[in-house]
Amino acid sequence: MLLLRAENLSLPRVVHGFFGRKGGVSDGIYTSLNCGPGSDDDRAKVIENRCRAVATLGTDLQLATLYQIHSPKVVPVTAAWNTGEAPQADAMVTNVPGIALGILTADCAPVLFADSGAGVIGAAHAGWKGAQGGVVAATVAAMEKLGAMRGRIVAAIGPCISQANYEVGGEFRAGFLRADPANARFFVPNTREGYFRFDLEAYVAFQLDDAGVVNVEPLGVCTYARADDFYSYRRTTHKGEKDYGREISAIALSP
Repeated sequence: MLLLRAENLSLPRVVHGFFGRKGGVSDGIYTSLNCGPGSDDDRAKVIENRCRAVATLGTDLQLATLYQIHSPKVVPVTAAWNTGEAPQADAMVTNVPGIALGILTADCAPVLFADSGAGVIGAAHAGWKGAQGGVVAATVAAMEKLGAMRGRIVAAIGPCISQANYEVGGEFRAGFLRADPANARFFVPNTREGYFRFDLEAYVAFQLDDAGVVNVEPLGVCTYARADDFYSYRRTTHKGEKDYGREISAIALSP
């Protein structure tokens, strides 16, 4: 099983992990730890994969994932829900031990948050749209409502598509520049005329800094480039495959 951890989230009472695609029971284009119920993979296999991932983090943990919609919406979690009953949102926060907050990705950035002193954690799905819409700041604000202090929050950005593999058009870049001309620093020209490459990880890191999170650890791992290790929506599109799996990143307070 491929499991990455951030040094800054190695905290008392906190368990976390950024999982890759190895160590599960799915096969074919979903090989092997596909944790996304929104895929067309066999549901029983997806559930088994999710159970394996959570068990790796610790015993007596219940997993909560979302119906992700690329929004800034954050939900507080007091109890895990069943697969298929997830609320539509892109971030979660909790102060309840034993609940693993899980984010599903396949190029977007998973962001895990913790204030171990307050016993508050968070998890966010930050694609370009959600990040631009404010999901990072909204997660920090929701953690504060549960007693966290933003100057004490640490965050890690998990595997996501790298700038080297994230080609975007001029209109995409223009939208970011309209929002803030300083966003130009997250783009470099591509070899194809009229196209650019966007640094999603750096943009999310900026959003965290702008929200007052001073301890941020980007893992610097590209989902697109490492086909054996991670699922990638963009790579799937380029290969003409019909569907793709989702890796999971999760954080919990020890029960």
